[in-house]
Amino acid sequence: MKILYVANVHRHFNAFHIPYIKWLKDNGHEVHVAANGEEVVPEADKKFTINIDRSPYKVANIGAYRELKKIIQEEKYNVIHCHTPMGGIIGRLASIGPRKEGMKVIYTCHGFHFCKKGPVINWLMYYPVERFMAKYTDVIITINNEDYQLSQKFDISKKYYIPGIGLDIEKFKRCSKDEKPIKKRMDIGVQSDDVLLVSVGDLTKRKNHQIVFKAIAKVKGLKIKYVLCGQGDQREYLMTLAKKLKIEDKVIFLGHRKDVKEILRVSDIFIFPSLWEGLGIAGIEAMAVGLPVIASSRHGIKDYAIHKETALLCDPLKSSEFKNSIMDLINNDVLRNKLKKNAFETIEKFDLSNSMEKMIEIYTKEL
Repeated sequence: MKILYVANVHRHFNAFHIPYIKWLKDNGHEVHVAANGEEVVPEADKKFTINIDRSPYKVANIGAYRELKKIIQEEKYNVIHCHTPMGGIIGRLASIGPRKEGMKVIYTCHGFHFCKKGPVINWLMYYPVERFMAKYTDVIITINNEDYQLSQKFDISKKYYIPGIGLDIEKFKRCSKDEKPIKKRMDIGVQSDDVLLVSVGDLTKRKNHQIVFKAIAKVKGLKIKYVLCGQGDQREYLMTLAKKLKIEDKVIFLGHRKDVKEILRVSDIFIFPSLWEGLGIAGIEAMAVGLPVIASSRHGIKDYAIHKETALLCDPLKSSEFKNSIMDLINNDVLRNKLKKNAFETIEKFDLSNSMEKMIEIYTKEL
């Protein structure tokens, strides 16, 4: 069969889908990819670069739709597999005609933008769109339990759940033990006696880093450093906020890093304050390395972050809860070790081998 993967950016394929593309090719299928960005996707038979923007309000998406529609018509695919919110919308809209002629449309939802206790505006904007797009979808795959339950409301004939998109958990467990913690800490501007808090993710509103800033401002009498691994449009705002809260000496912006595993390895606490997450691979990575986790009590994170069992959960709008959780983990060795031990066992279900097994079952049935 001839299959097209569609997403916002090519980086998405390299980060999450190479094992699946490789399996499809090993089983005799031809796989093309279409997305924005110049990144090479080594396993793809053909790559198309189209100007998909992650914002639904960008005029560029009209051009991306027209370009993708032309590609689909010319290449005559048997299956189109859509990923990411805008990749999912544009990919399904561009497939309306060919779908009538027998092409199958699969959509993997990496996290609905509407969720329990999520922003009302997201429900008003995104929920009606997903209901509308359901009529142009043959198969939907969700990666967390809350989204799977929500998908039951949509008129789609086939609905599946898989435990995330897969993480090589052993790779994180095998993270270099030769690294000298003091040296690595010094490399990123952290002293050996600092309590090192770390977050990994884009600097965007959804990631909600400002709530941690406000929590840290309430912690008195402790040497704390908060390291942010990621980049995004909220960087300037966060830097200004740090100065306003007088914690600029406690916050370190590292930008995009290729040594995340090593940074996690020398940290003390991982903080994951997102307003919503499809699953939140970063939290699972931190647990695999052996870090205690403080996380938002929202959406897909709850599939592995269980309050006082595998993590401490906080209302993402209440800085006091994050502050109290930070203090609890600093002062309670028993709690910290309990969370780490339980998390180590819980995250096994999200290993790449389990996700691959489920995805292969779906492809075997649907292709």
